[in-house]
This record gives sequence, structure tokens and C-alpha cells, in this order.
Amino acid sequence: MSTVFQNTSTVTVLQGDYKVTTDAKVVFSTVLGSCIAACIYDEQIGVGGMNHFLLASSNGSSGVSARYGVHAMELLINGIMKKGAQRANLKAKVFGGAKMSANLSDIGANNADFVQRFLRDEGIPVISSSVLGTSARRVRFHACSGAAQQTHVADDRRLGEQEQAAVAKTRVPAAKPAAVDNVTLF
Repeated sequence: MSTVFQNTSTVTVLQGDYKVTTDAKVVFSTVLGSCIAACIYDEQIGVGGMNHFLLASSNGSSGVSARYGVHAMELLINGIMKKGAQRANLKAKVFGGAKMSANLSDIGANNADFVQRFLRDEGIPVISSSVLGTSARRVRFHACSGAAQQTHVADDRRLGEQEQAAVAKTRVPAAKPAAVDNVTLF
């Protein structure tokens, strides 16, 4: 394991949430299916953050929520800037957007398209990304350095059920713990 992740404290970023830090001992972590996590950082200043949004956009008046892409991205970027980041130094790493069920529309692809377009339009380069596919991902992000680690989840459908339930508004049975493999550092 990369030394940047050793002796750190893990802070979980849940759906509809974002976190920002200047503390080099903090690592953000989340699990994604069709959701997206944008990890944006300024390594020169030592500040960064992660968001976790469920849908690219809302269909109603509840769009002012970090569950939706535009608001989640604005909150994250503004939070990083308030901590001293320089706009010209911002870089991004993007994760998620998997197609978790053949029975649902491809929410993951819509989310991935949205975040890549948003970052391009804002002039924030995407240094690396791992989007689309059919695998759930566990992502760890050291916001001060920009180091990221991704683990694919072996039985990925189970971790995506929470996201599918939120979108489809259906009840989902509890999932069994899933095995993990394939650690990828970015």
C-alpha cells in the first residue's frame, strides 16, 4: 500500500455529501456504483476534497442538494477555494458511473458524461478517471496530495443496490458483505 495512506484517519463521504480538508492525515473514502465521486485538489497548497453525487440533475425543485451533480460540484469547488486553493492549480480525479443493473436506465453513463463535461467547461483538468463499466468501486483519496486508490468490489451488484433503490424508489433487501480485489493507485 502506498505510504501516503499509512497513519491516516479515514473520513467517509456518503451520498449527497462532500468533504474538504487541509489535514494531511485525512483520507476520504466512499463506495460507488452508478454514483460519481469527483476528487478535486490543489497539491501545491495542500488542499482538496471529494463529493459523492447520486444523479447528474434533478427533475424538480429539490435540485439544490449535493445529491445532484451541479450543486455537488459547486459546493466542492467553493469549499476547496475557501481553504486557500488557487483556481489555476486545481486538478481532478473522477470515479464511478457504473451500470449497476440491466433493468434500469444507464444513470452511471449520464453521471460520468455530466462530470467530465462540467470539469472541462470549468477548465479543471481530469488527471485520471475510472468510470463506467459494471463494477462497484471503493475509492480512497488523500486530498492534500491528490493520491487516490481504487478497489473493485467482486460482487458489485450488491453495493449498487442502495443507489438503485434511491433512484427506482424500491425496497432493496440487505446485502451480504462483498469480497474485494484489484487495488489500483492513481
